[in-house]
Amino acid sequence: MSAFESPDWGVWGMSGDLTDNQEILQTFRTAEQTGLRLAIIGKLAAIGLVVLWLLFSRGRGPAAEVLVVGFAFAGLGLVHYRIISSPWDRPWVKYLFLGLDVAFLSILVGVAPVEPRVDLPQAFIFRFNIFPYYFLIVAIAGLSFSPGLVLWAGVAGSAGWLSAYAYIFAMADNPLQWSDIPSVVTQQQFYAVFLSPAFLPGGSRLQEVVVLLVTAALLTVVMHRARATVYAHLHADAERQRVSNLFGRHVPRAVADMMISDKGALQPIEREATVLFADIEGFTSLTETLGPTRITRVLNAYFDDATRIISDHGGVITQFQGDAILAIFNVPVANPDHAQKAVDAAQKLSNQTRLKTYSGESLSIRIGIDTGNLIAGNVGGGGRQTYTVHGDVVNAAARLEAMNKKLGTSILLSGATAGRLTPASVKRIGKMDVRGQRAQTEVFTTDLH
Repeated sequence: MSAFESPDWGVWGMSGDLTDNQEILQTFRTAEQTGLRLAIIGKLAAIGLVVLWLLFSRGRGPAAEVLVVGFAFAGLGLVHYRIISSPWDRPWVKYLFLGLDVAFLSILVGVAPVEPRVDLPQAFIFRFNIFPYYFLIVAIAGLSFSPGLVLWAGVAGSAGWLSAYAYIFAMADNPLQWSDIPSVVTQQQFYAVFLSPAFLPGGSRLQEVVVLLVTAALLTVVMHRARATVYAHLHADAERQRVSNLFGRHVPRAVADMMISDKGALQPIEREATVLFADIEGFTSLTETLGPTRITRVLNAYFDDATRIISDHGGVITQFQGDAILAIFNVPVANPDHAQKAVDAAQKLSNQTRLKTYSGESLSIRIGIDTGNLIAGNVGGGGRQTYTVHGDVVNAAARLEAMNKKLGTSILLSGATAGRLTPASVKRIGKMDVRGQRAQTEVFTTDLH
């Protein structure tokens, strides 16, 4: 007698979490927040290296000024780090702090002393290796895994660099351009313009920002493609997890892949299918004899075998209930040979239980199989769904299983199932009353001895 004591087996299903794009987007948000933290750590490391380089490469230079600037940049980074994932975090916050970094650097370019030990015109700032720091900001933004932030770093850096240039150009007396060098020029004339403190060529600055923008744009494309690739993998993993949550370990890999590729496979459908219902003989007394711990081990070993055998034949187990198993063939993935596959799986499982023990216990099982129309698909709400099968064919398979005890057989088939097999592979028992069926049902067995 089965431990599943419901009077009606017409609805069987398996629960699973509903996975959708929101979960994938949340994964991206989490990855971006982790990337932002990594970017800030990279920024702090870069600041430390730059400060050390300036302190040791400039001799007795402006140590105090360098340290103040370094601490200011580091302070901005630490504030941003604390805000990430906090109640104050907003999508625009990362753009704000990157803009502040660019603005701070650009202000230093425009007004900070070029060389504190010597009074030099501010135009000389463009003869020092300052511009690469804007590339450093773009590179650090790339750690955020955010294409928008990378592009923003390039645009903001270009705007900041040109703004600093425009300010210095406006403050300069009689600034010189490349056009001020004559087309026919001597070396001395070239030096007079090129080395002049007033030499502020706008073309050079435009060339620099074009390179910066192109670099940022290329990194943005790379980042976008990387995100698209990751999204595709996450979406595929989410679909696999969805199938896994709905069917546990009871789906063959090939079947799972087909369900993932066929987006409508889990939608409610009406289709002819074959239902296999299996039950262990004497399970109630066996439970009383073995106790909960031992019987759990026995069931787990038996279910492992049943899962493998049914899966090998293209079936899907929708649920284990007590010692009972309900498997379906031809849904959710079409299998034109579903009746034969179900019978083959039943014979294999029946023979297997006769030949081996499960956690030291011998088992004998009874199986009922019926073929007919049923409705199968996902139903549910509240963020959870169940893959459920409905129909008289489910009840008929369960009641055929129970009739084995009366007839002394191990596998019983309905006429609908037997009609899809070769006549020599089955033996007709006759028309019999099956509980829940108005008319008598043709009953067959595969026990030919």
